[in-house]
Amino acid sequence: MPPVGLNVWSRLFETTFPYLDRTAAPFDSLWLPDHVQYAGHKVAEGWSLLTWAMARYPDKLCGHEVLCNSFRNPAHLAKMAATLQGLSGGRLVLGIGAGWNAEEYAVYGWPFPPARVRIAQLAEAIELIRAMWTQAPAHYRGEHYQIDGAYCEPRPQPCPPVMVGGHGERYLLRVVARHADWWNYPFRGLDVYAQKQEALQAHCRDVGRDYDEIQQVVRVGILIGDSEREVERLKARPETRPLTDIRLIGTPEQVTETTFQIRKGRGCSPLPCYRICAADEKGASGGVPGGYIEAPASVNPRGGGSSSRPPTPSRRASPRRPRRRTGGRSAGCGP
Repeated sequence: MPPVGLNVWSRLFETTFPYLDRTAAPFDSLWLPDHVQYAGHKVAEGWSLLTWAMARYPDKLCGHEVLCNSFRNPAHLAKMAATLQGLSGGRLVLGIGAGWNAEEYAVYGWPFPPARVRIAQLAEAIELIRAMWTQAPAHYRGEHYQIDGAYCEPRPQPCPPVMVGGHGERYLLRVVARHADWWNYPFRGLDVYAQKQEALQAHCRDVGRDYDEIQQVVRVGILIGDSEREVERLKARPETRPLTDIRLIGTPEQVTETTFQIRKGRGCSPLPCYRICAADEKGASGGVPGGYIEAPASVNPRGGGSSSRPPTPSRRASPRRPRRRTGGRSAGCGP
């Protein structure tokens, strides 16, 4: 069975901690949100959630799905990530994206430039973070970020995988091609997924990157009921996650068939890891009524397996270091 992980919805602040205590044990990895506000909902800050989870569950691979680059100075984020990677025994995945929720920017006073600018900032941030992780002292000068003689000690060994979230074909996927170890894609159907894969392949060709090196994380919103009648009941519940967030709705057999198509269709090899995101606290005792399954997938357009796999989390209650990635322009730390 592939490793299985748990991803909790942003709006569960009041019940996140007891929820995780009741549900985390069987899972191999934990994935936290990074938002500060959704209207009046109570939302916990993402990095604090992550450090709490890593300390409380020392056998879990942990990360965000995904951090908003705009929320933190990237040099400071590099230091935060390096410190947490060392303290956790190498259990961090650095998931990061360009940001999208305008409400958060407005109420917290962050500038909200156009998407193309935010994506350019994301690309520079990843370059700067890698410089911090591999150089001593580190120097970087871009249009949006600069450092001069910065130290990040101790540097992480190994470097956390960098997972970029998003799917914009013109700009975002080019950042994935240049900089990502993993690509986090929100599933919108097999045909759309194939289109995004083709766009990413084109960018990889343009920048000279091996497409097969990039681990693909397919995020699939699901709602499962034991029967079609149960599915309709769950859809009508006020606490179920909005149906606009859920791409797969049906019985276990129906959902399994579609997830199998995602795994095997379009040249995907078997998925080495799942993450399940519960829609509400009640999911702890009876299934997952509305959430996400996410799967870092080794994807090969020719139908074969990838030459690189994500780390396999251990089920033992002790820290575990992910396998160090090798090869490719974005892999591994320097000495």
